Amino acid sequence: MGDGNFHAFIERSLLEWDRAGLRRRVRTAAGPGPRVVLEGREAVSFGSNDSLGLAGDPRLADALGRGAAEEGAGAGAARLMTGSRPAHDALERAVAGFKGTEAALLFGSGYACNVSLLPALCGEGDLVVSDRLNHASLIDGCRLSRAEVAVVPHRDPAAVRAVLGRPGFRRRVVVTEGLFSMEGRAAPLAEIREAARAFDALLVLDDAHGNGILGPTGRGAAEAAGLAPGPDLLEMGTFGKAFGGYGAFAAWTAEGIEYLRHRARGFVFSTALPAGVATMDLEGMRIAEAEPWRRGQARDLARRLRDAVGGAAGGDVESPIVPVVVGGSAEAMRASERLLERGLWAPAVRPPSVPEGTARLRISV
Repeated sequence: MGDGNFHAFIERSLLEWDRAGLRRRVRTAAGPGPRVVLEGREAVSFGSNDSLGLAGDPRLADALGRGAAEEGAGAGAARLMTGSRPAHDALERAVAGFKGTEAALLFGSGYACNVSLLPALCGEGDLVVSDRLNHASLIDGCRLSRAEVAVVPHRDPAAVRAVLGRPGFRRRVVVTEGLFSMEGRAAPLAEIREAARAFDALLVLDDAHGNGILGPTGRGAAEAAGLAPGPDLLEMGTFGKAFGGYGAFAAWTAEGIEYLRHRARGFVFSTALPAGVATMDLEGMRIAEAEPWRRGQARDLARRLRDAVGGAAGGDVESPIVPVVVGGSAEAMRASERLLERGLWAPAVRPPSVPEGTARLRISV
């Protein structure tokens, strides 16, 4: 196929996305906090995952600069090539302490972490049981693993148990989000873990959105569900949401993390997080733990928003994610634009990020 044909295909795709209301646009928004200047217009952003309001905190900016000044702007290579910086080691110890696990491992992003974990853990002859509404990074990780993937109905422990009972597999893995990023609802983790344990399956928990928010001390969806750490529970989380920074982590047993250092390709073959970023992430975790009022404020704002929106608002009471399902993509776009005219930036989320017919305003406080 020549260039002309290929670019004709691209043009057709863009036109189809325009007609269906699915074409994305990256807007330029200036400002460190929820109040931004969006292409010359002042607006309050409801699209951010900065649920504790730390992304614009000057203490994180100071930590970023301090770490860069001490260790340089970039890491230079993967940690297996150039070694860990003290900030990497300190951050991994802090994550393990925060999650109550024996060890932790840093990744450059949540996506890099999720597409690395499942291929490292399983392959041909294994079974992965995945929730229907899992994040795209988990879906891609399932595909890359080359295991047999069974997609089960959303938040359905009975379906998980039924699929795990199928014979003929070497190893079994169950993967779910803790707090679903587009639904604002928590997984029934206690029941899912019980089902996984009945078949000696590993539970891989993506707690990117629950981390720092859910649970009595903000340690995430597992804490909220009363689950203790253990060898059958591998958690991942991110620093770019509640903690206001950037990057991601896996938290597990010491042996499990040692195994991932050898097999998780997003760690082995990626340049490490800059030391300044690790220092910033550590400061974000410190502030989140030292200032628990931030969690209470996020929950209070979410409750007030749900009360104001009424029956159209979805999500759990404790979740800072408040989805308002509109239906069609074009309708969701129009609703988003009407809000923007009033200075409220609530981006429309459309397929393939959500199922067909469920385009929504995904409002986050």
